[in-house]
Amino acid sequence: MHMETKTLDIKLKKILSGDRRPENFIIADAKDSDMARGINSAGFGSDGKFRNQRTYRQMMREVVKQGIVDIMLMSASNLEVLSREGIFENSPVTPAARANDTTDIWVARKSEYANLPSKPFASASIDSILGAGADLGLYSMTFNNILERDLESIERFADFRRACAEKGFRYFLEVFNPNSPQGIAESDIPAYVNDCIVRSLAGVVESQRPLFLKVAYNGPKAMEELATYDDRIIVGILGGSSGSTLDAFALLHEAQKYGAMVALFGRKINDAQSPLHFLESMRAVSDSLVSPREGVKLYHDKMKKAGIVPVVSLEDDLILSAKLQQHY
Repeated sequence: MHMETKTLDIKLKKILSGDRRPENFIIADAKDSDMARGINSAGFGSDGKFRNQRTYRQMMREVVKQGIVDIMLMSASNLEVLSREGIFENSPVTPAARANDTTDIWVARKSEYANLPSKPFASASIDSILGAGADLGLYSMTFNNILERDLESIERFADFRRACAEKGFRYFLEVFNPNSPQGIAESDIPAYVNDCIVRSLAGVVESQRPLFLKVAYNGPKAMEELATYDDRIIVGILGGSSGSTLDAFALLHEAQKYGAMVALFGRKINDAQSPLHFLESMRAVSDSLVSPREGVKLYHDKMKKAGIVPVVSLEDDLILSAKLQQHY
């Protein structure tokens, strides 16, 4: 089902061969938020109301047509709709679906699920994703230093891996920071997460290993430690909350500097005023053609040329969050 003309396959081969040049950096648009948020998954429209599913799918179509990202990550239901339209058939973009939705991403309005220790769960199955049009899925786990919960998570992961190998299904692995940790100081979380990842993969043979990882950026030391430990482990970063455009570009640049070769951004792309111009500028940053600050200026220049009046001023878009200032 996957083609050699897909940029993901081409770049993965190059990265695993040791070619980690900026042009081989992988970008994924994570538009699977409906698996977590429900009605507000697509964010707000210009009218101040939540965008509906039709608009969300149209945003996906436009990004795929643009051809800058390497992966379009969706829910299985949206994958099915877009695949039936044939938009991935002659596209360099690889379709993927979220293969499980653990309870720590259940963030319905007014809910408390995300604050409780994560439990494994999957709405979709490998068979349903294959039938919907993709042979690639995102599988996620969250460790909290709670033996019973973590053991259940790792057992379900083992079941998933075996099913992948049997059905010819590929996956990438997301490991969140603990959402309800027991007995772990905040300063120790980066080391704990890195050790959980390496320990979880040490007994996994090549035929069952993930294509790459999706993790939170926990600073230069943690990123470099994980990215340099094993050449077979390709590290990618998740985006988190929206923030300024500089937040997004600086996060990418900083993680890439310390070994990351994949960025999987959801809200940072989705909430941009002009997502397509945002992605053009983001790719220029990942290709090392411009610095993060220059990338923000490029983004605003592109919007200006397209006749788009920015809602956020260039000055405000160049403000870096306090969290990133620690490292950048």
